[in-house]
Amino acid sequence: MNELVSELKNAIIEALNLEDVKPEDIDNDAPLFGDGLGLDSIDALELIVLMEKRYGIKLQDPAAGREIFRSINVMADYIAAHRTK
Repeated sequence: MNELVSELKNAIIEALNLEDVKPEDIDNDAPLFGDGLGLDSIDALELIVLMEKRYGIKLQDPAAGREIFRSINVMADYIAAHRTK
């Protein structure tokens, strides 16, 4: 699971062009939106695309993204359980 978390952090930094953020700067349990990493709704769309392209996961219910994108650990758990790639 640690490998997936590390891969996910790097993929998020690359997909969202977070130039000043390093993987070790992202707390695995911190919120991705708001006070944590500070992502916004546009970033959420990018995360949905990232999950589809890299892991073969299509979110049928965009509202589910709010729960899935709560933190890196939650996102990694979801990907591990639902990935097709």
